[in-house]
Amino acid sequence: MIAKFIYLEWKSFLRAASFASNLALKILMGFLALYFTLVFLALGVGAFYILRKLKLDPLETINKFLMYYFLMDLIVRLLLQSIPVMNIRPLLTMPFKRATIVHFSLGKTVLSFFNLVHAFLFLPFCAVLIYEGYDVISVLLWLMGLFSIIYANNFLNILLNNKDNLLGIFITIVAILAGCHYYKLFDITFYTYPFFEALFHTKWVFLIPVLVLAGLYYWTYNYLKGDLYLDAGLTVKKDIAKTENLTWLNQFGTLGTFLKNDIKLIKRNKRSKTTIGLSIMFLFYGLIFFTNSHQPAVMRIFAGIFVSGGFLITFGQFVPSWDSAYYQLMMTQNIPYRGYLNSKWWLMIIGTVISTILASFYLYFGWDVYLTIFVGAIYNIGFNSLLVLLGGAFTKTPIDLNSGKGAFGDKKAFNAKTMLITIPQLILPVGLYWLGTYLMDANLGLALVAAVGLLGLAFKNKAFVFIEKTYKKEKYATIEAYKQKS
Repeated sequence: MIAKFIYLEWKSFLRAASFASNLALKILMGFLALYFTLVFLALGVGAFYILRKLKLDPLETINKFLMYYFLMDLIVRLLLQSIPVMNIRPLLTMPFKRATIVHFSLGKTVLSFFNLVHAFLFLPFCAVLIYEGYDVISVLLWLMGLFSIIYANNFLNILLNNKDNLLGIFITIVAILAGCHYYKLFDITFYTYPFFEALFHTKWVFLIPVLVLAGLYYWTYNYLKGDLYLDAGLTVKKDIAKTENLTWLNQFGTLGTFLKNDIKLIKRNKRSKTTIGLSIMFLFYGLIFFTNSHQPAVMRIFAGIFVSGGFLITFGQFVPSWDSAYYQLMMTQNIPYRGYLNSKWWLMIIGTVISTILASFYLYFGWDVYLTIFVGAIYNIGFNSLLVLLGGAFTKTPIDLNSGKGAFGDKKAFNAKTMLITIPQLILPVGLYWLGTYLMDANLGLALVAAVGLLGLAFKNKAFVFIEKTYKKEKYATIEAYKQKS
């Protein structure tokens, strides 16, 4: 029966309407996977000797920070890992056991890259431990315990997949723990380190994560099997409709009408709420650069753009995909494209302004730091907003508003045109900042970046004419893309 399911999955892949794009994407993702595999492999082999060179005990150091490693693994899964699914409804009318369907679906997750990539880190590290004379049995039991935790994260991701706001909660917890650790207020590793040490030094402790993994698999199996009914878990959930008039936006005419629709979309859907959460995450991106004196000075403007432009980037890259569910209907109406695009532009500008105000806590690090963020906001408002809006014309990705997955991107979002548009979004301001610092100082670099932003604002109307023509040219290709469901 499992072989039959594998056959059906293969046929589904070959016959999908997006087979060509899927194949191209899988080849590309294969190269990316190979790259990260080599990085993990090099880190797995070299970590032991790097830590020893720093006069640290390699195994003790790794054990101390494994708690953060597994928490970050879970966050990445909640954010990016898709749950492999099957077209289950037709199978329920056939003589297939529900248990077999569930076991096969769970088995697909076991082979996920998010699980296998860890092997390229821990297997070489364990091989080095054995080579350096560590007890073989202890190393193997330690490795078994670690992989039990990795696969426990895999099944936790399935159980937590449909729970709203969990991603933000986990990120907040990790940020607080890391901050307390950094400022020596509270060290969570003081409590977790003994357990990971015991995995190596006490032979029976590996049974704890193994039993936890078995329990999570059983729990996940029953959770999915319990919902495997046409009149239960597979039914379309219906919520009570709530009306919001937002009449104060009526004074802006057509612009106000579109803004009302976008505000309601953001407030009511899981995917858009995830975008808001990611925007908040971007606010703290600057801490990586502004608190690290070893980072190149030119990267400060890079951080300033991300801090102020989190919402602009995460929301703007999917215009008009936010409206993909009813885009065909919308295009049959007498809707002015300029008004539609202008509302999206204003929404991105409002988001950028709010992000810049919220980022005022960077004043703690000095006026020069906040000035960099402020200049990044000017560049985002005047120049990047137009580029992101233009890139949306070529990002033909239908969005499932009820799913929080894929908030960073999608397979159809990757093409040559969007890549070319991305270059001036990030590389141009870095180049301008470097030029200014090379000719004079950082102030000139900031002035050049701000000048390009102001120049974009000055030519906004002319840019909108070109953007509007591009959207009209891509109109029918976009409609056709939104029809593809597989």
